[in-house]
Amino acid sequence: MKEVRFFYVPDAATQTELPQEEATHALRVLRIQAGDELFLMDGKGVFYRAEVSLATNKRCIYEVKEVMPQQPAWRGHIHLAIAPTKMMDRIEWMAEKATEIGFDEISFLNCKFSERKVIRIDRIDKIVVSAVKQSHKAWKPVVNELQN
Repeated sequence: MKEVRFFYVPDAATQTELPQEEATHALRVLRIQAGDELFLMDGKGVFYRAEVSLATNKRCIYEVKEVMPQQPAWRGHIHLAIAPTKMMDRIEWMAEKATEIGFDEISFLNCKFSERKVIRIDRIDKIVVSAVKQSHKAWKPVVNELQN
């Protein structure tokens, strides 16, 4: 059985090269070579079946072979608003599980007794992207900044 490899490319419809972080993982960890098949996701409800046309040390260029739009599982919009806890690993775990379940949006609220005043949204976004790839979800939830 052939392994399915998913990569997050926000502009997969117009782009022909994997982003640097994804390319490094594909080339150095997974040892992808020219001719290998991979699946791309744009986080907006579309999967792409692609074939690697060029794989160098730092670049992975692909050619889209098939576009596979996905239907939403439901018509609603699930928005999770949460006050961050003191322990950052719990916040990261919550973002990962909310993504796997299928939440559409995650917001962090700065409440009166909140112990954490700063959230690294870029780190949370990386965790969300990882969860989207791992759970093969077509939609990436929107992660909002800490709000008062």
